Amino acid sequence: MHDPANGPANAPDAPAGGPAYDFDEERDRHGTWSVQWDGTADRFGVSDLLPFTISDMDFASPPEVLDALRARVDHGVFGYTDWRLGPFREAIADWYATRYDTRVDTGAMVYAPSVLNQLSQLLRMWTRPGDGVVVHTPTYDGFRKAVTGLGRELRGVPVDDLDALERELARPDSRMLLLCSPHNPTGRVWTEAELTDFARLARRHGVPVVSDEIHADLAADGHRHLPWVRIARAGGDRRWAMLTSGTKAFNFPALSGSYGFLGDPDDRAAFVRRMETGEGLASPAVLSLTAHIAAYRHGAAWLDGLRGYVAGTMGMLAERLAEGLPEVTWTPPQAGYLAWIDLRPLGIDETRLQEELVAVEKVAIMPGGTYGTPGFVRLNVGCPRAKAARGVDALIRTARRLHAG
Repeated sequence: MHDPANGPANAPDAPAGGPAYDFDEERDRHGTWSVQWDGTADRFGVSDLLPFTISDMDFASPPEVLDALRARVDHGVFGYTDWRLGPFREAIADWYATRYDTRVDTGAMVYAPSVLNQLSQLLRMWTRPGDGVVVHTPTYDGFRKAVTGLGRELRGVPVDDLDALERELARPDSRMLLLCSPHNPTGRVWTEAELTDFARLARRHGVPVVSDEIHADLAADGHRHLPWVRIARAGGDRRWAMLTSGTKAFNFPALSGSYGFLGDPDDRAAFVRRMETGEGLASPAVLSLTAHIAAYRHGAAWLDGLRGYVAGTMGMLAERLAEGLPEVTWTPPQAGYLAWIDLRPLGIDETRLQEELVAVEKVAIMPGGTYGTPGFVRLNVGCPRAKAARGVDALIRTARRLHAG
């Protein structure tokens, strides 16, 4: 029997036997206050670029989610809410049981507006200004902003260097190991052996682990995401956190909302107290709860169709890059819709590349320097395939011109 944690068995554009979803439909997002589409001038200095940037998708949320939202809006009353009432926690528990063959303790849950908000709370709880927070490089820029913005020191180690990881964890003022699982921007799905090694080293040096798993539901076929709760439980760890949200996989980040699991009961109580009193966030957004419940109860077929579609798009990228930039070796990521492409073999200056992409091709693609690794680009292909083709072709043309020059 196929393990649902491994994703769809054959990664079709739509799940066999299930409803068909049209991921080729192009929707005009201009004028919707979109960071990706309407906000290019803020980051790139030019408006009206074709964007492949911030990690949201151009696809409409699942129709099952939209139907649930419409029904809730039609009710017409939007009073204060409590995420602990109703089916929110039960929907999450069922999702983990069926998707990941993992039992989660709903009594160990916490809630916050976003994963980064949860991280900020834990940084304040478990570290002090000047303490070190260990991460893998390249590093999601949201981690960098959260950690350094609170006066902590970001300590990066390469994704494949376990010795470097131990050296950083062994430093007496290293107070947290912050994982991105699956990893952003590389799209790497950590193996059970790797996660077990991370836990072992963190345990040895008395450092709590915080695992951001917002990309977990986007693991590609053949790559099995393991929730940190399983690793922590196997090691008998007490102080740890697993943070996530349905907003990434089902594409409703603007509704906000995230949840997490904290291993220590005292930490959970302190976290809830901080949210409800210090932050004044006792009542979550009801439409976020509605969307999460609908996604986890009824969105599996849509998600499997999405993942199959993204796999097809990544295959298209691989073919075009192999033909247009044979000097570059690239394989599709193990999770997600973000293509992390190493252009260093071409010897192209990153600043010149970005200038040409913007001025000549009129496209916006994230530079690797944003994640601490110049020479790469991160191309968001969570979009109709025709748009993704325009983006990769623009990248190839620009790289060829600069390489030839």
